[in-house]
Amino acid sequence: MNESEQIRRDFAASWGLVGAAWGVAPSTAAVQGYLLLHGGPLTEAELREALGLSHKAAFTALAECESWGLVEQTAPRRSGARGPAGRAWVPVGDHWEWFRRVAAARKERETDPVLPLLDECLHRAEAAGDSELRERVAGLLAFTHQFDRGVGAVTRTDSASLARLFGVLARISDTDLERLLSTLADVPEEELAGALANLARLRPSLARRLLGLAGRPGLTRILSA
Repeated sequence: MNESEQIRRDFAASWGLVGAAWGVAPSTAAVQGYLLLHGGPLTEAELREALGLSHKAAFTALAECESWGLVEQTAPRRSGARGPAGRAWVPVGDHWEWFRRVAAARKERETDPVLPLLDECLHRAEAAGDSELRERVAGLLAFTHQFDRGVGAVTRTDSASLARLFGVLARISDTDLERLLSTLADVPEEELAGALANLARLRPSLARRLLGLAGRPGLTRILSA
């Protein structure tokens, strides 16, 4: 085995451990990890040989990869000299796209079922007349709804916009990002939400002009005076 192949296999094993933390089965994540560094297309037999999986485990992992949106089927190909061409898979090459798909799948599997449960608990606490329990459930329900809204925004956003957002964050220093978050925390929620809603309604050219003004050092001095 050459070094390149060893690197792919070592990465697949490590990616399997990372996947477990994301709620993805290790074998499923390992298949995606191997395909990410290989590029594909690869058949089930080739993946089975590379990762040491059984026939059943390999097909189960590939089916799970497809359900999570991590891999896609491509044109059948031969993996040997004999026999018919077999199904082959390639990774979803857009990293932000498969990230978005994993977030959507986790939301559907984990967060969505919790909301009806909390709603029911809230109604039961109200009927029981337990004000303390009602307050605790209501607080947890509010948090879950806000979290669900945030994750939902990620899943509805196209991968190019996600990549751009995180690219912008990468260009901001940790100090400036902390200052920004601290500043926004002092602005009343209604004012901040209204400002962002108005910004969202602007034409892109006007939004660029407004942001261009905010980027001028002279404006900061005037507003600070």
